[in-house]
Amino acid sequence: MKVTQNTVVLAEGHPAATIFDAAPMTNVGPFGMCTTLTNPMVASATAAALGVLTPQPCIPQTMSFIPNGNKVLIGGKPCLAQDCKLTCVYMGQISITLPGQMKVQVS
Repeated sequence: MKVTQNTVVLAEGHPAATIFDAAPMTNVGPFGMCTTLTNPMVASATAAALGVLTPQPCIPQTMSFIPNGNKVLIGGKPCLAQDCKLTCVYMGQISITLPGQMKVQVS
C-alpha cells in the first residue's frame, strides 16, 4: 500500500494512511489471487476449466475503505486502522493483515 493522502503525520517513520488511500494501482497494487466469480477473469478461467474454481491474479478494482468509527483524524480525514476493510467492485473485501506499525503515541 502506498500512502498519498498524507505526507506530514508519521507512524513509526512512515506516512500514516487515511481511509482515502484506496485508489487502485495508486494506493493498492496487485497482490495475491482473486477467487470471486464476479471477477470476469476468474469467471472466464473457471468456465474454461469446466467449472473448477480457477483463481486469477488480483488486480484491485477498489472503491473505498469501510471506516471503523475511529475518531482519530489526519488532516481532517479518518486515519486507516487495522480493522478497516477495503471494498472491491467484484464484491470482495481486502483486509489489513500487517499494518506496518505496532504502536503510535498521540500527544
